[in-house]
Amino acid sequence: MAGIVRAGPGAERVLQKLKKSIEDGNYYEAHQMYRTLYFRYMGQERYEPLLKLLYDGAMLLFQHQQHSSGADLAKLYVEVLQKAKLNVQKDIINNLADMMSKIPSSAPERQAFLMAALSWSQNENPESKKFEGHPQLHQMVANIYWRETNYHMARYHFIRSDDMDNLGSMLVEIQVDLGYPSEIDLFVTQAVLQILCIRNLSFANSLFDNYLERHPLLDNEPPFNYPLLNFTWMLLLAIRRYYLAL
Repeated sequence: MAGIVRAGPGAERVLQKLKKSIEDGNYYEAHQMYRTLYFRYMGQERYEPLLKLLYDGAMLLFQHQQHSSGADLAKLYVEVLQKAKLNVQKDIINNLADMMSKIPSSAPERQAFLMAALSWSQNENPESKKFEGHPQLHQMVANIYWRETNYHMARYHFIRSDDMDNLGSMLVEIQVDLGYPSEIDLFVTQAVLQILCIRNLSFANSLFDNYLERHPLLDNEPPFNYPLLNFTWMLLLAIRRYYLAL
């Protein structure tokens, strides 16, 4: 059963009670027992089994529509990551994304969870600090928002990721489905300028090329029929030449 891990005699008794509480639908009681085990395992510095316990427990509570309790365990999961000073790993990123996707978008707990997760992820290296979180985590978060058609938040996180393919696809989707024909050059120019503001020239170049290739109404080569596209192309060219001259 999800949420059950091997433990010592004392913790094992709590785990057995926890299992019965879940089976009987006593979710509040189960939530409190998860918290009891959290404090016990934290005191013993048993971080790996605790992470599994909290992740499985959160997903189990989400499965039973106990969103507030699940979000609380998700927050405790991040606290363990911070306490253990664990580096960013793919399986951890996937777990964080799983839990975030289950927290209702309108719940205040979601933003608190996300901010804590991003704060943990940016402690690994200076590059992550520049982007206010690890690019891999931003990528996973952006895709969640994109699936929810929250384009504003998806763009914010895509810009801080390294996923120019999905960002390009999303910008085309927004322009085709929601934009006016006269705005065909606006969406990509805005994104490129925002990316340049965080000094990611390579990403900005790749995104611009990706958008041109994916948009059904645009040519890939300059000069373009849209002034903003010509401006953006010349701006990127000027910046590249500036750096080459240094």
